[in-house]
Amino acid sequence: MQAWKDYQQQHKDRFLEELLQLLRIPSVSARSEHKEDMVKCAEAVKARLLEAGADKAVIYETPGHPIVYGEKIIDPSKPTVLVYGHYDVQPPDPLDLWHSGPFDPVIKDGKIFARGSCDDKGQFYMHVKALETMVQTGTLTTNLKFCIEGEEEVGSPNLATFVKANKELLKADVILISDTAMLSMENPSIDIGVRGLSYIEVEVTGPNRDLHSGVYGGAVANPITMLAKMIASCHDENNHITIPGFYDDVVEATEAERKLMAAAPFDAKEYADDLGVKELWGEKGYSTNERTGIRPTLELNGIWGGYTGEGAKTVLPSKAYAKISARLVPNQSSHKITEKLLNYFQGIAPAGVTVKASEHHGGEPYMTPIDSKGYKAAAAAIKDTFGKDPIPVRGGGSIPICSLFEQELGVKIVFMGFGLDSDNLHSPNEKFDLFNFYKGIETIPYFHKHFAGM
Repeated sequence: MQAWKDYQQQHKDRFLEELLQLLRIPSVSARSEHKEDMVKCAEAVKARLLEAGADKAVIYETPGHPIVYGEKIIDPSKPTVLVYGHYDVQPPDPLDLWHSGPFDPVIKDGKIFARGSCDDKGQFYMHVKALETMVQTGTLTTNLKFCIEGEEEVGSPNLATFVKANKELLKADVILISDTAMLSMENPSIDIGVRGLSYIEVEVTGPNRDLHSGVYGGAVANPITMLAKMIASCHDENNHITIPGFYDDVVEATEAERKLMAAAPFDAKEYADDLGVKELWGEKGYSTNERTGIRPTLELNGIWGGYTGEGAKTVLPSKAYAKISARLVPNQSSHKITEKLLNYFQGIAPAGVTVKASEHHGGEPYMTPIDSKGYKAAAAAIKDTFGKDPIPVRGGGSIPICSLFEQELGVKIVFMGFGLDSDNLHSPNEKFDLFNFYKGIETIPYFHKHFAGM
């Protein structure tokens, strides 16, 4: 549609400046000191929705951070698309590894560097500007609703209550999410699934106080050493997870699916070079793409204890801690896996220390049928703007609310992400290519056109 291209080209600089304004708000949901920033960001999202042409936009308070709802209803008889996204971001630490301020967006080499640029402010904002494009050109063919939350990065603890209490408000024919990545802009893809998540914390306690490591070393179990041994026991020599029952419910990918994944372009050397590692690692018998898509994993996300400040302090610590997450695949249950993890760490506690294991949050894996109307509309839209059919792939990340949405609203989810795996999500120097941002705004209206036609 030439009208879309003309409008987007005319207003592209403003689109970008509006995104940069959102990125300057440090909406870190995990930290209480950013509570006011969360409210400020929610208010900004509401304002941008109204400016884009939404009939209404409302901020709904929760026991945690606010949820922003917006809608543009053109005809109740037409299909309705619900866009989900999140305005909260991960903590920016470690700050010393950023090349620029995480909340002072910088454009360099055609990329926006800032926390949230890709995950997920830049991606959900593509939908806001697509709405504006369609409204201003008189080409909107579907009803459009938005649910933009502020707690995705902490497990969406209050979203379930909101969804269950507002089923009629959120009623739709499909849910569209841009919080995933493509293989590349040369090889566009659509995630047909995301993995689930189980996230726990382990605390190991030894003596009742920190001790002098010379006076007591060798006589008392060191909590850090004991924790390290427990963590090391979670994988065998083939990097297979050893926790009893961990793989019981895993649905093995078919040979046809593995063949399809193998056909996707992948250069192992380029992948390793980009990450700065000498060789890749993972479960024996599976390719890298399979390890990050169709296989469950167990990873150590953080470990600490004792003295970690500048200089030396010869201390035998009283406590040690670790944060551990598992990524899950169909048909694994986050509740069952969390229980197995908690029981495992409590059950293998060595003599001389006590172990406390607790749950943080989790979510279920999700798959999108490639024969669904939503997937077909997304594939057609991508072909319109990229000139080639997208490759269906499984994403390695997690969007915990997916199964909740389908269960409560009874509709399928389509993942239409425009990020890249190399965008440093959750890491220093997060980025989002300007090309990808504008390509998303260009492509999304075609989704609505095709979905309405179906």
